[in-house]
Amino acid sequence: MEKRTRMVHGPNKIRTALRPRFSHSQHMAVVDRCQDVPEAPPRFPLAINRVGITEKTVWIRLPQGLIPFEAQIFVDLPPQYKGIHMSRMEQSMSELFETTFDDIRSYTSCLAKSILTNQQGSVAEVKVTGKIPLILRTSVSNKISLDSFQVSSKSVVRKCGDSVSTRQLSGIGLTHITACPCTQVYNRELFNNQGVSFPYPTHSQRCITWLEIETSFNESPSHQELVQCLCTCLHMSQDLLKRPDEAELVLKSHREPQFAEDVVREVAFEAGKRFGGRMAPESVIRIHTTSLESIHNHNVSCTLECPLGDIMKL
Repeated sequence: MEKRTRMVHGPNKIRTALRPRFSHSQHMAVVDRCQDVPEAPPRFPLAINRVGITEKTVWIRLPQGLIPFEAQIFVDLPPQYKGIHMSRMEQSMSELFETTFDDIRSYTSCLAKSILTNQQGSVAEVKVTGKIPLILRTSVSNKISLDSFQVSSKSVVRKCGDSVSTRQLSGIGLTHITACPCTQVYNRELFNNQGVSFPYPTHSQRCITWLEIETSFNESPSHQELVQCLCTCLHMSQDLLKRPDEAELVLKSHREPQFAEDVVREVAFEAGKRFGGRMAPESVIRIHTTSLESIHNHNVSCTLECPLGDIMKL
């Protein structure tokens, strides 16, 4: 057990069953004279858009610690080559293990560039998804609630001659609650609009909302900025809530009820206010929410996708 990383290292010195039968120099001699099969011409010379690795666990060193993520890694393959060099992908990931990154955006960009240098294609795509700790304070009792948010990052690196461009897709997903405004309006009429100061009865549900922004790498907002954007618009759920905290959260969500359609529009508008002055108008904003309905046997799904420039015109 290595003390600094707490990672388990294989006991290579006592793995007698895996001791090489041939020397390193013998293997290198074979490598030099053996046909490189991936470089051979295929039977049918058709270009392949995406080929690579999925459901791969990568360990990324972040300020929050060494965290596992699930990765998808692809490259394109020109028509004159039989296959990609799969082991070179794994080698690139292993070489980044000791590096500490500010966030997963930097990791996906660095890995995509490394992979592209060792393949025959002109496009490399790396996407990682996982969870990062989120420390929240309860609104009344001021207790620490240890939560988490879902996070994703995709880097697409394109090589055109001597130039290389990187396109970044950053996203986070948070859980929150909504209260149905339709039932409230109906109950107001049903109770003959008695002018009560508290919200009328309605049903509420837990939701999961994702905010993703696709832009150039240099303009890409941090995941922390995306968290702050969502927290401004949503009634955030937390694992730790004392009774006063629960009461305030429920009351606030019922005073400000939201359809799923309201959620995606309000998040889009807030993203426009926060990022409109620093990102290109063609940057794509994508919001998706899933409402886990409480009184229905179905769920509700809602997606809004548009260029940032469209939001700025509102």
